[in-house]
Amino acid sequence: MTQRFALNGILILLFSVFFLAYAGGCSKDDLLSDTGEEVKSVPDDEGDDITNSTFSNVVTIRLGNTVEIDNPVEAEGVSISASGGHVTIRSTAKEIAYVISGTTTDGSVKIYSDYKLQLTLDGVDITNPTGAAINIQSGKRVFVVVNEGTTNKLTDGSTYQTTSGEDMKATFFSEGQLLFYGNGTLIVHSHNKHAICSDDYIRMYEGDIQVTGTVSDGLHANDAVVIDGGTLTIKAGTDGIECEKGYILINGGNITIDSGDDGIIASYNDGNNSINPYMGINGGTFHITTTGTSANAIKARGNLTITDADIRIKTSRTKSEGIESKKTLTIHSGYIIVEAYDDCLNASDAIVINGGSIYCYSSNNDGVDSNRTLTVTGGTVIAIGTSSPEDGFDCDNNTFSITGGTLVGIGGSTGTPTSNACTQYSLIYGGSGTQNTLFHIESAAGEDVLTFMIPRTLSAMTVLFSSPALTGNTTYTIYSGGTVTGGNDFYGLYSGASYNGGSQLATFTTSSLVTTAGNFSGGIGGGGGVSPGRPGGR
Repeated sequence: MTQRFALNGILILLFSVFFLAYAGGCSKDDLLSDTGEEVKSVPDDEGDDITNSTFSNVVTIRLGNTVEIDNPVEAEGVSISASGGHVTIRSTAKEIAYVISGTTTDGSVKIYSDYKLQLTLDGVDITNPTGAAINIQSGKRVFVVVNEGTTNKLTDGSTYQTTSGEDMKATFFSEGQLLFYGNGTLIVHSHNKHAICSDDYIRMYEGDIQVTGTVSDGLHANDAVVIDGGTLTIKAGTDGIECEKGYILINGGNITIDSGDDGIIASYNDGNNSINPYMGINGGTFHITTTGTSANAIKARGNLTITDADIRIKTSRTKSEGIESKKTLTIHSGYIIVEAYDDCLNASDAIVINGGSIYCYSSNNDGVDSNRTLTVTGGTVIAIGTSSPEDGFDCDNNTFSITGGTLVGIGGSTGTPTSNACTQYSLIYGGSGTQNTLFHIESAAGEDVLTFMIPRTLSAMTVLFSSPALTGNTTYTIYSGGTVTGGNDFYGLYSGASYNGGSQLATFTTSSLVTTAGNFSGGIGGGGGVSPGRPGGR
């Protein structure tokens, strides 16, 4: 008897943990660590793979002036009714594939199903003036196959006539998982809410999905958004892609977003600060433009990690940032270009850059801004801030560690590398800068250490430069102006080029890990923002 009660207690405890985690907003396969950070996992690789499922029974529906239905499994539990162009499917059967085609200007497809299903779009054009074009009232998996060589269009109405007890949050809505396959084209337009929404998760493997003129979000999910491939083009009134309570994982694909609010956001808005949704970008090509005030191109409330992605970002309104994490932002590799009104890269806890080619240009704030620590171990990072007190690199008087990589930071001031946390030499130069003027550093032996084209005019300019090319106890000369020929140019940073002419600005000797030159004042080794002022050197 005692053992039975003990076992029951364990089962109750396990159920409680699962229930609290799910009710708290994480994905069904995710729990939270004791720090509140979500443990990342793909929703279900095996279950989401369409090749692991069999759909042996095919039901075809052709929309038009009259609805044509071929339902060979009616006796097995699939009932279909049509009222005008509005089709309702109720199924208690397994292994059913529905193939939808045809055109209706006043119709919809609603599905109730006890089991997972395949929904094939085979050249369908649905407009529903009073609600969703496709409305799946089932919590099971839906494998959406967009047939190759077809163009499919879904449009909702400006008002929705809802059914009591049922959600209908998008032009294409599902209570369960939406898994997109096939190499056809799906065009979704929303006059009322989101374009594509799942109250579970959305996963895109392939195909061409185009969201045009959506009032709210382009893709919106509760538990997760996972993109493995395909082409996704979104024009959204609010967020391009939002996961409301879970995480976002992008492994590939070609993504273009023009949004009125955040471009891609993993958020949690229920006031529970212990839940911090994660975002991982492991590949893909991104072109993101945001036009709303306080909009971020890419934002995660939890950790944000970027690897091997090609990202191009532009934000244009007040308080709009490029890439933001409310925890730690980590960049391992990739090609990342950010033009932002506010900070280009921002994190609440830490920014860690281990590699990649990164260009940050802020029109009104810092290039790279960590509210706590900033660590660079590799890669090439150009960070352009505005006039003082804004920085190229800023870490708010916290540890700024440089152990590798090439850094060029320009602004009115700079965060100072922390000497006892660095293994690579750095220079801080204070002076003035003129747009499209070369800033050049070479050794006494004539070796080119830095040739950089200044991208903006600053009457009081601070340059932070760090590179493996700077060596200890070596004398260098700084030049301004001149010309450059040949070589490669990464947003003004030249490599393998020939420099000629120019006027000498200053000389310095790397007698310590952080050296100052020109008109500069500020402590060495702190990590806070400093401003150019009196002559200095060390």
